[in-house]
Amino acid sequence: MDTDWTFTLQQERLAGLDEVGRGPLAGPVVAAAVILDPVNPIEGLLDSKRLNESRREQLAAQIQEQALAWALGRAEVEEIDRLNILQASLLAMQRAAAVLDPSPLEALVDGNRCPELACPGRAVVKGDGCVPAIMAASILAKVSRDREMVALAEQYPGYGLEKHKGYPTRDHIAALQSLGVTEIHRRSFGPVRRLL
Repeated sequence: MDTDWTFTLQQERLAGLDEVGRGPLAGPVVAAAVILDPVNPIEGLLDSKRLNESRREQLAAQIQEQALAWALGRAEVEEIDRLNILQASLLAMQRAAAVLDPSPLEALVDGNRCPELACPGRAVVKGDGCVPAIMAASILAKVSRDREMVALAEQYPGYGLEKHKGYPTRDHIAALQSLGVTEIHRRSFGPVRRLL
């Protein structure tokens, strides 16, 4: 661990922030902020990408039950198209952190950029692999966004959203070509923009 922020991990009301959904062609970007309870640790936290769906769901329920605080934030497709995906991701994380109760005294953010926050914040590259609070945030964000994409698949049948969750798979591109672009597709992303 980087000694610059190791001590921070021992302080109370430390929030971990992460987002999910930067790469998809459809749907929002969803962020989570989590303050873990140091006296009630959660076993088995990992980067959400290293967990199967069933384990993510189990851990998400546990995080929601045992964390001192957790919150979700998001940026919609229109905001992604207007701001760009990086700025929309930072906005989603900022929104998640803003509604934490109790509010965080410090925040560690996955990646190399930190959104504007009401508390001191630091970016931690690959933080979702080494900071438990960021791991918890990555799990909540992933579970929340995946559930939303499954629900959107019922509203927009034929695109396979329940399988690829909006990512640019071959099947998704083929569905866009045959069925057209919907209001949940990101028009600023190349594969969508080329079909308009």
